[in-house]
Amino acid sequence: MTATNSAERIEHDSLGEVRLPGDALYGPQTQRAVDNFPVSGRPMPVAFIDSLCRLKAACARGNQVLGALDAVRAEAIVGVVDRLIAGLADGQFRDAFPVDVYQTGSGTSSNMNVNEVISHLAGEDRGVHPNDHVNMSQSSNDVVPSAIRVMSVLRVEHDLLPALAHLETVLLGRASELAGVVKTGRTHLMDATPIRFDQVLEGFVEQLRGWRVALEQARDRNLALPLGGTAVGTGLNAPEGFADTAIVALNRELGRDRFFTRLAHPAAGMSVQDDSLALSSALRGLAAFLHKMANDLRWMNSGPLAGLSEISLPALQPGSSIMPGKVNPVVPESVAMAAVQIQGLDHAVAMAAQSGNFELNVMFPVVAANLDEMITLGSNASRLLADKAIAGFTVKHERIERDLAANPILVTALNPVIGYEAGAAIAKRAYAEGRAVIDVAREMTDLDEATLAELLDPNRLTG
Repeated sequence: MTATNSAERIEHDSLGEVRLPGDALYGPQTQRAVDNFPVSGRPMPVAFIDSLCRLKAACARGNQVLGALDAVRAEAIVGVVDRLIAGLADGQFRDAFPVDVYQTGSGTSSNMNVNEVISHLAGEDRGVHPNDHVNMSQSSNDVVPSAIRVMSVLRVEHDLLPALAHLETVLLGRASELAGVVKTGRTHLMDATPIRFDQVLEGFVEQLRGWRVALEQARDRNLALPLGGTAVGTGLNAPEGFADTAIVALNRELGRDRFFTRLAHPAAGMSVQDDSLALSSALRGLAAFLHKMANDLRWMNSGPLAGLSEISLPALQPGSSIMPGKVNPVVPESVAMAAVQIQGLDHAVAMAAQSGNFELNVMFPVVAANLDEMITLGSNASRLLADKAIAGFTVKHERIERDLAANPILVTALNPVIGYEAGAAIAKRAYAEGRAVIDVAREMTDLDEATLAELLDPNRLTG
């Protein structure tokens, strides 16, 4: 390192001299990446940097156990990683990791960024070199896809699954509260036979559980790490047993006896991103479900006079800059936009997952960034919909009972008794005259009042 002034310093790498900010925690390869990739101004996600740091500490422990790295340097690396993880969680060290998402496809720039920061913070007196020690037994080609998997698993466990559990709890609570409340069912956006609110909400729960299982299965696919594969999956420059030893250290740090494992064929996690794609696909499915549920809430809330007006969503903010008193379904709209974004990001992940040539995928960074955003959107949208829409909507009982009584489709219940053709005639006349089905049926059949009332009871029709 060559000092110039407090505003900048000069360092050297294998390509020559590089000027850096004087207070930068990173080194020359990071600075080259900052200069080379002024694309989006969007750095790699904090969750990815956190996971990459965790792997650096685990690798240091693994190398120490195998005698490849001395205890002083190993302890220095682990100590710095602990400091970085705690600081990142509190919003510190963000400026230390400035490399753009749209960088070299292997993520080498971000890998070296982390290596350089750890080396710098470890101190020159301990002689911790970014390549020789922090990156020992690793290549960007195996440690970066491993970090993507660690990030994905931890974020699904800590953020997404708890959010889905909360949404399920709220849905089940409202289903219990609204048990027995009957509304008009709809198919093709047209009136259909009756359905209860608890049936609608429990249907949402069943869909949600299906996607939760899909997400758990996708999470489990990402538990096996290609660590130790080094450049092309053959393990060159990684000592025998390195991956297993490092992963044991990682699991111990995470408080798990057995959590992450070694991928039997590391090349399968380096040349493609199939397991990341499986998680992305499950997130896309969750988004489709959230979008559908948000749209149903918007339709039921529509009105209040000229729409369905079956429920009232919580009034959270004025809905118009020109129309006084207007209130819009802003939370379902927000969730719908988040769902669309997740689905768009999934398409990008799919394209990235197929963008490998021979032994290496070359779109690791965008896969990491998109998965992180998708998990964030899915988690936050689920909680938002639960807390600010589902938990607080009220049912307009008078409106739904009025519309239900006038619904000509109720005549469907008479089909087994009077036949389809006679039922169609009753429905047509009831609709044309704007009368209740039971009144028209009394005139057009020989069924008595008590029988008609029993057959046309909306609660009975939801059984």
